[in-house]
Amino acid sequence: MLSHSLRCLLVLAALWSPLLTLPAAPSWKAGTAKTIITPAQPIWLAGYAGRNKPADGKVTELWLKVLALEDADGHRAVILTSDTLGIPQTIYRNTCAALKDKFGLAPEQIIFSASHTHCGPILRGALYDIYPLNDQQRGVIEEYSAQFEKQIVATVGKAIADLAPARLASGQGETKFAVNRRNNPEGGVPKLIEQGALKGPVDHAVPVLAVFLPDGKLKTVLFGYACHNTTMNFNQYSGDYAGFAQMALEHNHTNATAMFFMGCGGDQNPLPRRQPELAERYGQMLASAVEEVLLAPAQTLPPKLVTKMEMIPLHLGAEPTEAELIAMKAGTNVTNKRWATRLLGDLKAGKQFIREYPFPLQAWKLGDKQLLLTLGGEPVVDYALKFKKEFGADTWVAGYCNDVMTYIPSLRVLREDIPPLAEKRWGYEGHQAMLVYGLPAQRWAENVEDLITDGARRLVKEVKARK
Repeated sequence: MLSHSLRCLLVLAALWSPLLTLPAAPSWKAGTAKTIITPAQPIWLAGYAGRNKPADGKVTELWLKVLALEDADGHRAVILTSDTLGIPQTIYRNTCAALKDKFGLAPEQIIFSASHTHCGPILRGALYDIYPLNDQQRGVIEEYSAQFEKQIVATVGKAIADLAPARLASGQGETKFAVNRRNNPEGGVPKLIEQGALKGPVDHAVPVLAVFLPDGKLKTVLFGYACHNTTMNFNQYSGDYAGFAQMALEHNHTNATAMFFMGCGGDQNPLPRRQPELAERYGQMLASAVEEVLLAPAQTLPPKLVTKMEMIPLHLGAEPTEAELIAMKAGTNVTNKRWATRLLGDLKAGKQFIREYPFPLQAWKLGDKQLLLTLGGEPVVDYALKFKKEFGADTWVAGYCNDVMTYIPSLRVLREDIPPLAEKRWGYEGHQAMLVYGLPAQRWAENVEDLITDGARRLVKEVKARK
């Protein structure tokens, strides 16, 4: 006969057994991978037109990093960050096609983010007019770009293979080294900081997405900041301040991967700059802001992911006339001369100038409410401030994503940059930059901000409606 104690244990076991067989609560899955993309041979660095030779050294490695995510329903997406000036259209299209074919990922499920370091390699078809490239150097760029595409696909594959249960949390910090370069003369910034007299709009937010393993250890941290990655202008490979921030975080968190994305920093600079120690200092400041978020109580995100995307046709401004191009070809500005010469050749060959450009715009919702908007090109800070005001202060807005074709001015900046200029620092973001990037116009049409805003509103409405 069973004892009273044994009978009690059997009853308790019967009561507990259903609980023991309940499935685990649904969770995210996350995977990461990274690849060194530092060129093995000298290649021209993108970003500063004053350079006159390929890279001649290395300060830090350049990296491609991937975070793969899968929600409780099996919906996947990948975020790629890279130490490049920007992802050109050809590389974006080629890799999207390859990732669709190999992993079934649609463009809406992919974010290609560039750190916008000005100490990374030129990529295929980008900024060719600003450098005196010969055929051999163009060949090196083409070869590197083809290899870069393969590295993207391979690294995404490794991140997907690494998918495993994880917890996601979001937060937002702050650091203040970004300065509006249109409204503050660079040489006067130290004095203006001392006086508390800096002018112009800025976005000092540091959005943070933290990925934790089931044991609580940090697996990945994705963070952003709206500031040009231009502390240094030397001729060596470097991730600049964003590279140093990632290095600091990976040093502090063993086996974790740190990833950086650029915000809407088209008119923001790290000032003062031009000294090597400042790149490391700003990197440490940014890493400290991330660490503050990681120390705060975590805002855990439910395992729900919604991804939407549109290619918005942005209208170019007036196309240059043959007479204007001939005059520019005869001028002294070497970038303008190369641009005009190339376009005159297109006219002679009977080619039509494009009048629209497909602009990539994405909206993701992570968890119940965390919004992430991504814009192509180099958007000025007005876009981030506008979208945060409309969609919520904790909205994350990333620029330099998927295709960096030129600057994206707000209507305010576009109009400020109409010659004759009211301020000598104006004129670039809304006017001259179009030539630097090689587009067949000197500015966008005046509806550029309206088209992007309308697109963002449609996408946010869609992701919020999806259950």
